Amino acid sequence: MPILSFLLYVFIASFTPGPNNIMAMLFANKYGLKKTIRFCIGVSAGFFVIMIASSYFNLVLKNIIPKIEFVMMIIGTLYMLYLAYKILISKPNNTNDEEDKNNRFLTGMLLQFINPKGILYGLTVVSTFILPYHTSNLSLFLFSLFLGFVGFLSTFTWSLFGSLFQRFLVKYRTQFNIIMALLLVYCAISILFV
Repeated sequence: MPILSFLLYVFIASFTPGPNNIMAMLFANKYGLKKTIRFCIGVSAGFFVIMIASSYFNLVLKNIIPKIEFVMMIIGTLYMLYLAYKILISKPNNTNDEEDKNNRFLTGMLLQFINPKGILYGLTVVSTFILPYHTSNLSLFLFSLFLGFVGFLSTFTWSLFGSLFQRFLVKYRTQFNIIMALLLVYCAISILFV
């Protein structure tokens, strides 16, 4: 297994902007790091499930994905555009104690099942780097656990960024929301043309 290539791919794919990372940063900016951890753990759990599914059903998925890939891309793109719209129209809160129904474990976990970047990442990393070299149940479980942990690290890092720069971002909330919305629009458009 080419370890360096595997780690580079995992790092680049996990830490670049995507729905998970952008939402984690926004939640941490709005509600603080502590209240965003559950979302990050949900992302990690969902990512773990996607990695396990990719590992055990990779051959089946490779046969099905060409048939449903377009539908998944459209649903994922529309969802990201919806998130971008919600970011654009969001108003600043005066209270930080107000809970957002989307800033929770279940949302983070379920987001993985409509996140085309995450699903395609899982299919790619498993089929390219893992299955050709490792097929035991233990190795597939450990790789999935590792990739789920990397998913947590990436969303937590973006959350940390959102909370550390909270004062700055509150001052420039409108500009920040526009930039984050545009990044989500870019992610959505890139799915259609990649």
